[in-house]
Amino acid sequence: MRTLGALIEKESTTPEYYPLTLNALVAACNQKSNRWPVTDYTDQDILDGLNGLRTHGFAAEISGSGRVPKYAQRFTEKLNLGRRETAILCVLLLRGQQTLGEIKGRAERIYDFSDLDEVEIVLQKLIDRAEGPLAQKLLPAPGMKEPRYAQTLSGPVEQTVASAPVASAGGAHAGDRLTILEAEVAQLRVEVAELRRLLESVL
Repeated sequence: MRTLGALIEKESTTPEYYPLTLNALVAACNQKSNRWPVTDYTDQDILDGLNGLRTHGFAAEISGSGRVPKYAQRFTEKLNLGRRETAILCVLLLRGQQTLGEIKGRAERIYDFSDLDEVEIVLQKLIDRAEGPLAQKLLPAPGMKEPRYAQTLSGPVEQTVASAPVASAGGAHAGDRLTILEAEVAQLRVEVAELRRLLESVL
């Protein structure tokens, strides 16, 4: 998913360097800005990702005049996606679950949505897609009011953290309470990492 997101992003934001060499694609996948989580993929990791994408017809190796192979995405063409759908899926692939406001702000380099209503309308189209949903609406994370959205290319997203019921003091087993607490701690770690990244980006 990171490989596909990086190809889609660079096609729109740096067309002069697109299609991408393997080195450029690895750097795009591992870059520290506009990514969550930050990764350290190897060349082989990305080649494996490319092979998976090519199996589904979502990527292709481009033969040019140079000796170094280059790679391009065929996902948006294969699924006949417009710029609005492409922009939303791109940021979901690169940044994980996000609110409407986060999607709008982060997608503007690919498509400048007029308002949050437009973002929501396009997301709903992706959710209701007749051929199969490409996005999913999630319940708000603990402590948050706004719902979040995720891409479903890698499968439906579990909502165990957001929808876990609050156990009563005497009505749940210790193991159940521990499972809920562990899920909440994992979610808090995700949110702290995102806040730290946002803070570093403005300093």
